[in-house]
Amino acid sequence: MRGAQDPAGIVERVLRGERRAVARAVSLVEEGARGDEGARVLRAITAGLAPAAGRARIVGLTGPPGVGKSTTTAALVAAVRGRGESVAVLAVDPSSPFTGGALLGDRVRMQEHATDPGVFIRSMASRGHLGGLSWAAPHALRVLDAAGFDTVLVETVGVGQAEVEIAAHADTTVVLCAPGMGDGIQAAKAGVLEIADVFAVNKADREGAQAVVRDLRQMVAQAGRGPGEWRPPIVRTVASAGEGTAELLERIDRHAEHLRGSGELERRRRARARGEVEAIVLAALREHVVDVHGHAGLDRAAAEVAAGGDPYSAADALLRMGTWAMPSSVNSGPHGSKPNER
Repeated sequence: MRGAQDPAGIVERVLRGERRAVARAVSLVEEGARGDEGARVLRAITAGLAPAAGRARIVGLTGPPGVGKSTTTAALVAAVRGRGESVAVLAVDPSSPFTGGALLGDRVRMQEHATDPGVFIRSMASRGHLGGLSWAAPHALRVLDAAGFDTVLVETVGVGQAEVEIAAHADTTVVLCAPGMGDGIQAAKAGVLEIADVFAVNKADREGAQAVVRDLRQMVAQAGRGPGEWRPPIVRTVASAGEGTAELLERIDRHAEHLRGSGELERRRRARARGEVEAIVLAALREHVVDVHGHAGLDRAAAEVAAGGDPYSAADALLRMGTWAMPSSVNSGPHGSKPNER
């Protein structure tokens, strides 16, 4: 029997859809930056699963804390399962800036689906990564995609208007809003509202829901989209009661059809792949450059800048003085890895 750390064995079992192997693979890619061995395993799993990925529909759900992302996600799981399709959930929870720990509470909220063999739920700590996701999220999504799930739902942390990274990883991005979470000015602000493919006004049974819908309609109307461009629909939901979930899923389906028919799906996935490769290269370069903090000339350069010197000239001088170790190969992880000693 192959060991738990054998990437080839894990890949083989993931491709067969074995849930324990899927969970193990997600754990391994999440830990992929911890030492050379972790990077080796991550690379092997990624290479083994890559040919089987690209089939699942990836739907991102984002919005401010308290808007009902977890409840909406659970309602969508039920709706997708009602059609006989399999679904995986990747829920990213915020990490403590002091301990690095996270509650990972979304699995608690979705216990009703925990025993369903057609559902896989995984929480993942953000570990300080900004943008509403974890650095390991793209790797985890590849695992879930290759495992054969029809739909993968990604629930982001819920940090606010700058939480836009999900748009780079999802085929369809659902932005949730709710009454009582800001006045009409919020709908005009740049940020998370601009990434929506579908809007869901949750808690629509509360006072003020109609005002939120009105503000969103005005924002969509002012966006200046051309002929044939997708106009984000606005769906009212009461996720806790399952109201509006069927319509929300139908709008997600329509967007998927638009993506395929317009060629936008291929464009988005190419952009996603480009961003992932670029991130790996840049992370590896950062990891392999000699740490400037330990450079003997940094204090002198800092003193010159503090006294009114040009920071660019000081940086140029520091670069000329340093010896920079560049990587001979790229190993992925949040900050690359170190296959060669500096």
